[in-house]
Parts: sequence; structure tokens; C-alpha cells
Amino acid sequence: MSFALYMIGFVIFLGGLIWGAVVAGVPTLYIGIGALIILGVGIFSAVGRTRSKDPS
Repeated sequence: MSFALYMIGFVIFLGGLIWGAVVAGVPTLYIGIGALIILGVGIFSAVGRTRSKDPS
């Protein structure tokens, strides 16, 4: 459940960044590339923060 909440928050954050980039006039190609990179970083950090610790 916490993974889903983390990702929802991250997607909202990413949406704000994309909206700001569009308003600032950044080319669509660069926005797409940056969004994919930031989404990948978000998934990595969400998995790292929400995975259970190994019992051993």
C-alpha cells in the first residue's frame, strides 16, 4: 500500500514538473525524455523505501 501512495505522490510531482516545462516552452521531446528518466528514478526510490527488510 505504501508503494502505491509513494508512486501516486511521485506522479503528481512529475505532472507538475511537466506542466511547468510546457509553460516554460521546453520542447516536447526533451520533456518526454526527462519525464521517463525521472519516472525511472521514482520507481527505483519507491522500491528501495518500501521493500521489506530481509529477516536474515
